[in-house]
Amino acid sequence: MYLDIVSPEATLFSGEVISVTVPGVNGEFEMLTNHAPIVSVLKEGHVKIAGNVELDKEVEAKFTKSDKGVWLAINSGTLELKDNKLIILAD
Repeated sequence: MYLDIVSPEATLFSGEVISVTVPGVNGEFEMLTNHAPIVSVLKEGHVKIAGNVELDKEVEAKFTKSDKGVWLAINSGTLELKDNKLIILAD
């Protein structure tokens, strides 16, 4: 699945990932390759990315790395997933 994370300031991440977990308004949920199309509103929490994530030096400080993946704290946002392309507009 291809993931783009965009903030008002810059594109924070673009690349192939295995899975993405997000803080939806009705609870946290995970998306994998071939997930059904979805549009959702996000609340404050963490976007968790699993896979071989390579971050640009300019945005690396915004992310937290762990042995289980990479996390990005957000205040709110929206997402759209269609045809294995996930776009997250994060604030």
